[in-house]
Amino acid sequence: MGKIFYIMGKSSSGKDTIYRKLQESENLKLGRLVLYTTRPIRDGEKEGQEYHFVDEAKYFEFDKAEKVIEARTYQTVYGPWTYFTADDGQVDLENADYLGIGTLESYVKMREYYGKENVCPVYIEVEDGERLARALKRERSQEIPRYEEMCRRFLADQEDFSEEKIAAAGITRKFQNVDLEECVEEIAEYIRQA
Repeated sequence: MGKIFYIMGKSSSGKDTIYRKLQESENLKLGRLVLYTTRPIRDGEKEGQEYHFVDEAKYFEFDKAEKVIEARTYQTVYGPWTYFTADDGQVDLENADYLGIGTLESYVKMREYYGKENVCPVYIEVEDGERLARALKRERSQEIPRYEEMCRRFLADQEDFSEEKIAAAGITRKFQNVDLEECVEEIAEYIRQA
């Protein structure tokens, strides 16, 4: 039986970069679990890589067909953005392991849907000051920086990833992303052992 290794952590903790590096690892051979979002695509992102970028009508189509595993809607400064995981045929745990990325809340729902033994947490941590510096650098590189949304996300993470919620989700191991290559290798070893 395969497993889903689920990367999560506060914004700007390096999740996307770590995800890409683990996906590129030929010896891990992890399938890609791509979530959906109604938010606009950022500069440098590609459809089907970071997310499937869809409109609200597509979300409601999945929801009506009872294919939504988990969904979260954030009231951003640009209006509501929904992120969701759909049972769209991407996952075949009988034949493969997968790498996913999401929030603590989505991890809990994925574990409920696929079974606790089949979804393994990969929680990434970075010191808050460093995360804020990374977030600011990323926004400055965008054609249209969204500083207000960056600040909203940073503050919301304090509640969404509280130590109480992390403990309630059963997460005991955390990976420190101080040195990217060391962090990726530590996670890769964790995956190999699982």
